[in-house]
Amino acid sequence: MGPLIFSIDERLANPGDTWAVAGHLDESGYELGDHEFSLPEGIDYDVVLTNAGEGILATGLLRAHVVGTCDRCLEDAEFDVAGEVDGYYLFEEPEQLGDDEDEADYELVSADRTIDLSGALVAALVMETPFIVLCREDCAGLCPVCGANLNEEDCGHAAQIGAQREQDRLESSPFAALAGLDLSGAEDPSDAEGATE
Repeated sequence: MGPLIFSIDERLANPGDTWAVAGHLDESGYELGDHEFSLPEGIDYDVVLTNAGEGILATGLLRAHVVGTCDRCLEDAEFDVAGEVDGYYLFEEPEQLGDDEDEADYELVSADRTIDLSGALVAALVMETPFIVLCREDCAGLCPVCGANLNEEDCGHAAQIGAQREQDRLESSPFAALAGLDLSGAEDPSDAEGATE
């Protein structure tokens, strides 16, 4: 995402002053880990900038329609994102950070008294992007034998795989050795009693 610059002017001159900004960005997509996502309708944002005394607080919402690739079947997976924008831009670098603030999440207002909202928007987008991307919750995925999309057809391999897994489970059981015991030649205790009479 390219820079989204706003000047800190008289609208935010005093603590408590607010300025509502909204707009549309024609972003084509973004990446997250090994995933690539497209944004066919871009990004809409609605943010309020507030002079919080020591800096500018940016809070609001971001909305986007996202298209990615399903992790199971590799077809398109579409979802809507509605993320909370939360950014803080300090006027000056803090003199001293406490132990808990070593990873403080803030940026600085630039020397020309501007802020760049793009980082806060990207963070809101990423936070609402699912870690596992699915075209639908019950996606059956691809057949590991022939690669068929199991959402569209039953190639028959699923039953074979299930039967093989059950067979493997039975064979790995600690009681599997008992299956080979031949108990048919064992003497019936009642026969032994009859013979002694």
